[in-house]
Amino acid sequence: MKKLYLISTGPGDLACLAPLARLALQQCDDIVGYGLYIDLLNELVNNIQQHDLPLGQEIERARLALDLAAKGKVTGLISSGDIGIYAMATLVFELLDYENKPEWQDIEIEVIPGISALQMLASRVGAPLAHDFCTISLSDLLTPWETIEKRIHAAGQGDFVVSFYNPVSRKRRWQLEKAKQILLDYKPKDTPVMIGRNLSRKTEKIHITTLENLDIEQVDMLTLVMVGNQETRVIKDTQYVYTPRGYRGKQ
Repeated sequence: MKKLYLISTGPGDLACLAPLARLALQQCDDIVGYGLYIDLLNELVNNIQQHDLPLGQEIERARLALDLAAKGKVTGLISSGDIGIYAMATLVFELLDYENKPEWQDIEIEVIPGISALQMLASRVGAPLAHDFCTISLSDLLTPWETIEKRIHAAGQGDFVVSFYNPVSRKRRWQLEKAKQILLDYKPKDTPVMIGRNLSRKTEKIHITTLENLDIEQVDMLTLVMVGNQETRVIKDTQYVYTPRGYRGKQ
């Protein structure tokens, strides 16, 4: 059998790893992934052949996983969060679509969903995603900045709660500041902003601020930034944040 699992490992804490992901890992002969994400699985993968490819080798990772599965190895390609959200699943299907390798065509692929960073951050602070929301990646490595900027304007015009993935990197810091300024054209200055770093891991840090006071220096590659809509509220004297759906208007 040619089998490839695309396995979501969640935000990091094994308590957040879905039971279906654990079952998939138990079936694997080999796993492919970024070393940090493999290490976070600890004893769950001790008896599995591990293939660690560094950041920047995403295409190589996807090809290796497909090749291993084509050779009859039950293979797991792993990614943190949800593998279908800004992650490796789409690359596997893109290679399958465009490279047209006969040995890949009869591989059975199963996508295993997981908890994404925006869900984890929302659960830590309350219920900020209770109404319409969107996600935008600020990385312009694969998407032109002009396209990203249009999407930020659209999110502001639509008054969505916005979660920014890949908000900054070591070489790229101006995009988040630009996104902040764009959203200030549509949202009040005191709109709640939630910043979550290393969510569910031992070094987790969560900070609640406002759009006006969002400090780019508090953000790095391991951080998710979530901006509320015009109705999002912080309950007085607490750290609870929620976005109402309109129930009070129905009373």
